[in-house]
Amino acid sequence: MVWIPGGEFTMGSDAQDAEPQERPAHRVRISGFWMDRTDVTNAQFRQFVEATGYVTTAERPPDWEEMKKQLPPGTPKPSDDQLVAASLVFVAPDHEVSLDDVSAWWRWTPGANWRHPNGPGSSIQGEDDYPVVQVSWDDASNYAKWAGARLPTEAEWELAARGGLEGKRYFWGDDDPLTPRPRCNIWQGIFPYHNDKPNGYAGPTPVKTFPPNGYRLYDMAGNVWQWCQDWYNATAYRSETEASGANPVIDPHGPDKSFDPSDPYTPKRVTRGGSFLCSAAYCASYRISARRGTSPDTSLSHTGFRCVVSGPAPTPATQPSGE
Repeated sequence: MVWIPGGEFTMGSDAQDAEPQERPAHRVRISGFWMDRTDVTNAQFRQFVEATGYVTTAERPPDWEEMKKQLPPGTPKPSDDQLVAASLVFVAPDHEVSLDDVSAWWRWTPGANWRHPNGPGSSIQGEDDYPVVQVSWDDASNYAKWAGARLPTEAEWELAARGGLEGKRYFWGDDDPLTPRPRCNIWQGIFPYHNDKPNGYAGPTPVKTFPPNGYRLYDMAGNVWQWCQDWYNATAYRSETEASGANPVIDPHGPDKSFDPSDPYTPKRVTRGGSFLCSAAYCASYRISARRGTSPDTSLSHTGFRCVVSGPAPTPATQPSGE
């Protein structure tokens, strides 16, 4: 882990391309904390599973009684052959599709899980230094507790992602993420059916493939989405600023409950940072202020996490060195 110094910063964005859930930009003051330099890797997650016998969400058949709480009343029960251990896998179509229909590239895949992120036949053998994916928020929280840590609050995540820069679109500044060289692992080509793969990868890259930010944190943009502790609420920032007035919000921990107006029945947790599926034409969530919500029992082939630990601040003897 590395020490992230506390301080005050502007969270969110009022830029022209900012989405409603990123508004309004507001001042936040955060206490210092420690954060994993990289996303939790396959090797680290394997240690957790081997030590505890933990079984991830994707490795367990879904519970219909729990599922239907997240669906509109009267939704029919799926057939039994759908209620099996499975997860969502990105499958690139072979032709242009509507970007409004995510089912064109996401497939519910029995047998997909953290060991087999793209379904049966796929493997993480030889990929110890890749970020673990196909982990739900519940899985990430359980790992964090085992590791003596926790998931970051959304405010902690954004402060850390900025790397000490104020008011910038990306953790490296305002330059285009692909010019003069790729700064992060994002989609290059025509999403979702044609990926130029200039770095040789069509999915996640090993951690530390791209340069770190100013706090020496890797992959705070692109590669895989990262779970945060907070409930997702599309109007959270407006509520926070109304409550604090002209004063900065101090160490916010997010709203008491989730609300996504586009999906009102599903409680969601915050995900941040974007992934290898983000492009300028679709999502563009490698912007620091971009935020999304995902059901905490959902796992996907582009979602992982990293952990944090609250202070104390480092002394010269404990401050890590290198890179």
